[in-house]
Amino acid sequence: MTGRTHDLAAFTALAGTIALVPLTKLSLATAMVAFSANMIGGLMPDIDQPTADLWHKLPAGGLYSRLITPLLGGHRYISHSILGFALFSFLSYYLLQATSHVLIVDSHLVWWSFLIGYGSHLIMDTLTKEGVPWLFPIPIRFGLPPMKIFRVRTGGLVEKFLIFPGLIIINVYLVYAYHNKFLQLLHHYIR
Repeated sequence: MTGRTHDLAAFTALAGTIALVPLTKLSLATAMVAFSANMIGGLMPDIDQPTADLWHKLPAGGLYSRLITPLLGGHRYISHSILGFALFSFLSYYLLQATSHVLIVDSHLVWWSFLIGYGSHLIMDTLTKEGVPWLFPIPIRFGLPPMKIFRVRTGGLVEKFLIFPGLIIINVYLVYAYHNKFLQLLHHYIR
């Protein structure tokens, strides 16, 4: 999937979580950092690719990409697996704990937002022709549907005219169906 589809999928997953899970009180700072973490998580699995959108959004991203991408073994290897998800979960958790005295936000909510974005990326890439090596280092790529011929080509017409608009429709539905919860979040939880 393209970067913009991953961004929208991460946002959709976060909106669905907000709609379906009881919220705790959060500050505006926590909401903003959690949203940012969700967007970063939605792009993070592609750091194994030197041309990834995330590298273009970071200062000196090109330099970092040349250092980090060779360590990850190529595109859609460890960072697109359960092992990679666990590794990034662990690293992001400890990074948030190390910065918790500087960032005055609920690091637990920020961490979950990151994981929701990361997971949405893996799910969306499972729909592509290339599939995802969920069980890395076992070299089997899994995809849905199981037959490659029915899967989506990255940047293709199905992604542009079916999946991306479908994600927008899901967001519109979530806001419509759970508008009271979103309004409650805006009125009572963000201070």
